[in-house]
Amino acid sequence: MGMLFDNYDPGSFFDEMFEPSGQIRTHYDRLFQRYSELTPEEFERKRAAADNSFLNQGVTFTVYNNDEGTERIFPFDLLPRIVPFAEWRQIEQGLVQRITALNLFLQDVYHEQRIIEDKVVPREIVESAVHFRPEFMGVNVPKGIYMHICGTDLIRDSDGRYLVLEDNGRCPSGVSYLLENRQAMKRVFPNLFSRHAVQPVDTYCQELLNVLRYIAPDDKSEPTVVLLTPGIYNSAYFEHSFLARTMGIEIVVGADLVAQNGNLMMKTTKGLRQVDVVYRRIDDDFLDPSVFRKDSLLGVSGIVDVYRRGNVSLANSIGTGVADDKATYYFVPQMIKYYLDQEPILPNVPTYLSHFDSDRAYILEHLSELVVKAANESGGYGMLMGPTSTAAEREKFRAAINENPRNYIAQPVVPLSRCPSYADGHFEGRHIDLRPYILFGEKITIIPGGLTRVALRKNSLVVNSSQGGGSKDTWVLNE
Repeated sequence: MGMLFDNYDPGSFFDEMFEPSGQIRTHYDRLFQRYSELTPEEFERKRAAADNSFLNQGVTFTVYNNDEGTERIFPFDLLPRIVPFAEWRQIEQGLVQRITALNLFLQDVYHEQRIIEDKVVPREIVESAVHFRPEFMGVNVPKGIYMHICGTDLIRDSDGRYLVLEDNGRCPSGVSYLLENRQAMKRVFPNLFSRHAVQPVDTYCQELLNVLRYIAPDDKSEPTVVLLTPGIYNSAYFEHSFLARTMGIEIVVGADLVAQNGNLMMKTTKGLRQVDVVYRRIDDDFLDPSVFRKDSLLGVSGIVDVYRRGNVSLANSIGTGVADDKATYYFVPQMIKYYLDQEPILPNVPTYLSHFDSDRAYILEHLSELVVKAANESGGYGMLMGPTSTAAEREKFRAAINENPRNYIAQPVVPLSRCPSYADGHFEGRHIDLRPYILFGEKITIIPGGLTRVALRKNSLVVNSSQGGGSKDTWVLNE
């Protein structure tokens, strides 16, 4: 073993790099050889170079409610996660299947509601979803696509099986870190990529722009596309500016836009200019104060009317949140069978839905063993980690579940796979997940790999950056 891997213990978890016997998995052989040549001092220099690279380019994220300040460099671990071609092909097929079913579900629930009439998904689950928009019943969206951009979180269990943890179908974030991670790896280890047949990721922004242009009203060949951001204080503002700059489109806040005569116009130094497509990084609630939250200062009054008239396209469409509600997640395998007549390629994590009396009784009886999640929280918030919780925390969740059963799901603690990550001069196993990004336009495109998030705290299962997580570059190998 190289110095950096001295005393590495894969433990009882599925380890991405090491077999249970301690042997290196074949697809990691060359990488292990290269890292084994490094001394801790050499590796520390490379880490500092990567951190400086992120700092100089402003690759940051924002943590709210923190006394130490809000802007932080996104923690980056220099050992990549490698996905062999055959594994990636299965992931890709499963994600295509899943986003196809989710879009069919959205089209259905806002029109015929066949899946509800056939009692596959209970009506109350859909109609009580926080992000269900009954105002858009019967409204046809451009090209029939609701969810254009989706980030689906995958984990691996102790047998190495890929499972879907959740779908992020409103404003999925993190793709800029995926792209910056790759650039950082190329700068710090310039010769590594010549030794590995790693599939590129740098086409993402062009593919995203293709999707946005595809949904333009009246099939305009040169539509005006903008990215609508809540502003510089949003936690993902770096990503908003990065994507707009890379796609070559304007980044705007609500005050830059105005609805006029049935069209959406952008204020420019040369007067008003019509906007055709808005890639919005603002939730429905804040999009239009004349329709949704009256107190919103982030959106554009009248934009919903322009959207209804078909004079502007939005990505993602209004109302997609009903599909990434954690209670709706429970039914995605049934959606796949119902709409596609197929078995799910990527199964869900086993899930209990508090809405059902029998499931709720089980959850309440086993709170100390389960992970309980609120249906519409994200970023690791609104969650009870049963095995590490206190009696007071469990009682608080017990009361909340009884008060609002529909709002909670529970899952067994899945022993997430681990990957070597750098800590205190050597590599130790840290838990990881994977967020691939799916684009749905004229075709479905999935950039090879995704954002591998890593729980940098020892023994932690929480990978979110807001909870102390970081990320790795993700390599998908050619066949």
